Amino acid sequence: MNSIRQITVIGTGLIGGSFALAVRKAGFTSRMMGCDREPVLQQARERGAIDAGFADPAEAARGSDVILLATPVGSIIDLIERIGPTVPPQSLLTDVGSTKMEIADRARAVFGQQAGQRFLPGHPMAGREQGGIEHADAELFRGAAWITTPLGETSSAAAAFLEMIAGIGARVLALEPERHDRLCAWLSHLPQMVATALAASLAEEFSDDPQALELAGPALRDMTRTAASPYAMWRDIALTNRGNLQEALLQLEQRLGHLRENLSTRDLAAEFDLANNFRKALTTEDTKD
Repeated sequence: MNSIRQITVIGTGLIGGSFALAVRKAGFTSRMMGCDREPVLQQARERGAIDAGFADPAEAARGSDVILLATPVGSIIDLIERIGPTVPPQSLLTDVGSTKMEIADRARAVFGQQAGQRFLPGHPMAGREQGGIEHADAELFRGAAWITTPLGETSSAAAAFLEMIAGIGARVLALEPERHDRLCAWLSHLPQMVATALAASLAEEFSDDPQALELAGPALRDMTRTAASPYAMWRDIALTNRGNLQEALLQLEQRLGHLRENLSTRDLAAEFDLANNFRKALTTEDTKD
């Protein structure tokens, strides 16, 4: 971490704040700058996540070796265009956006042939249903995958940053932006939409029946945990990964229709077998972490 003398985190909420706390815990003692609204910056300072904060992104980024964009995807796209040209060539601009294709396209448009050297798209596969600096956790990324979608040959600043990411306990994986967005549509965005749809359906069906909530068991609570996620957190994800998410939702709709038509046939058993095998494989992967 010695080659990185100053970091700026633009967006000191759950992900940005957790990153700052994590690298602090891992031994980073140099300057950590933040950019957000003043009440958020005050909390970030009180928690020791940042040394100083600014409302203006360009001012916050001045003099930093790494600038981490930890805002919603739409804001990340705007910030690349807004501050990208002002970032010195030797500094690294990177992000934590949940979709990558539109972010990668904007970076290529801004940086041209230098995109690989200047910008490293990233996405930590970690989070919680509740955002905000108050929920930030230095251990949030431990054992999680931190996906990168490099835009070409990367810089020494990117190598130093990825060494830092490994130092906070994350596993660095590289994917193509297109593959990232398709995989995340199925493995991350679809589960959120399922939880939202299920919780919304139950809310409408049993809005006049308070006793129904008393019957809710652990399975329902587990399945609807992420239904607590706010729309503001998911709006840009849906907009920037709409095609992949529509495909995933359509295939799930067809699967649900298949289940509906086969509740009394042996095909239902086959569906349970498929699901059981997938769950076992997923549990095996969890035990490897």
